[in-house]
Amino acid sequence: MNAIPPLLDHLVLATPDLAATVADFARRTGVTPAPGGVHVGLGTRNYLVSLGDTSYLEIIGPDPEQSAPGQPRPFDVDGLTSPRTVTWAISPPDLDAAIAAARARGYDPGSAQAMSRRRPDGTLLEWRLTDGDDAHPSGLVPFLIDWGTSLHPTASGLPTTPLLSLSATAPEPAEIRPLLAALGTDLDLTTGPVGMTFTVDTPRGPATFR
Repeated sequence: MNAIPPLLDHLVLATPDLAATVADFARRTGVTPAPGGVHVGLGTRNYLVSLGDTSYLEIIGPDPEQSAPGQPRPFDVDGLTSPRTVTWAISPPDLDAAIAAARARGYDPGSAQAMSRRRPDGTLLEWRLTDGDDAHPSGLVPFLIDWGTSLHPTASGLPTTPLLSLSATAPEPAEIRPLLAALGTDLDLTTGPVGMTFTVDTPRGPATFR
C-alpha cells in the first residue's frame, strides 16, 4: 500500500472557523497557509498549503465577508463543530475518460461541473469537478478534478509541508475498495469509524491531522 494515493490532487480540511483552523495549523507546523480565494455565492473561502509535487491541502470554511448563501455551504461546513478532513480529490490525466471508465466498472462519480474562483492577485482559476448525487457519503471515495488550462494551485509558490502519509477508517472497508479501484486510485483503509488522517513533515517535526 502506498502512503500517498495515486493521482492525489488535494485533501479537504473543512472547518466551522477558518481563521482559528489556519492559526492552529500555523502553530503546530510553523508554516502559515496561503490565502486561496473566495467561492462567490457559496459562502466559503479557502487557504492552501502544498503537500509536495502537485498535491495540496485545502482548508475551507465559512467566509465572514459573504452573506449566508441560500443553500448549504460546500463540504457540510455548516454542520461541523470542529475541523475535520472530510474528503479528497484526484486528478486523472483525462477527466472525461476517467468518468466513463469508472461507470464501466460499476461506479458513477457524477458528471463534470464547471467551477471557478479568483486568487487574491485577481487571477481567475477555472476547473471542472465531479459532484454526483450518488457520491459515497463517507467522503472516503474521492471526487475527480481537472484544472484545464488554469495554473494549478501548487504552481503559485505555496508554502509547503510535504505529505508523509494518508490513511482512513471505515466500518466496512471492503465496500470502499472497489469504488477506489474503479477510479484508478487507492487508500490505506482499516476498520473503524469513518475518518481520514494525514501526516505532514514540518519545520517542527511530523504533524498529524484528522
